[in-house]
Amino acid sequence: MVLTACRAAPHAATATTVTATSTSALAVNATVERVVDGDTIIVQAGGKRDRVRLIGIDTPETKKEGTPVQCYGPEASSFTESLLPAGTALHLERDIVARDDYDRLLAYAYRVDDGLFVNLEIVRRGFARPLTIKPNTAHAAELVEAARTAEAGSVGLWGRCTG
Repeated sequence: MVLTACRAAPHAATATTVTATSTSALAVNATVERVVDGDTIIVQAGGKRDRVRLIGIDTPETKKEGTPVQCYGPEASSFTESLLPAGTALHLERDIVARDDYDRLLAYAYRVDDGLFVNLEIVRRGFARPLTIKPNTAHAAELVEAARTAEAGSVGLWGRCTG
């Protein structure tokens, strides 16, 4: 599977979309099969099924064994499902490290139909905190800034959860 790079920038007041650096549209390199939780999805890519962990974000737990459902976890999962229903065409972008210790593909996800930078939108709307794990830091600064803005406005989990 070939995953290519692109950069994201804010577009309009309601969404974050890709700013194209060329005239070509985002290439589809994956299709959503289902959402596991707020920061993990299952996709079909390159003829195979793969579990994808969205880079740079951490949503409250809903399915981690031995961990209770955390504040705003169900809401985060539902929000990700609303962004990525089954069949959604995606453009996945890798960073430096391709897989985590659980063999999940690590990626930034963009909806192909409108260029929405999914990872950033989840943070911006208050459903995730930023999680920077070096060396995968290509979008760390913008994810942290989006979280600061959401926190300052008590958006999503920032207005409902403590700690």
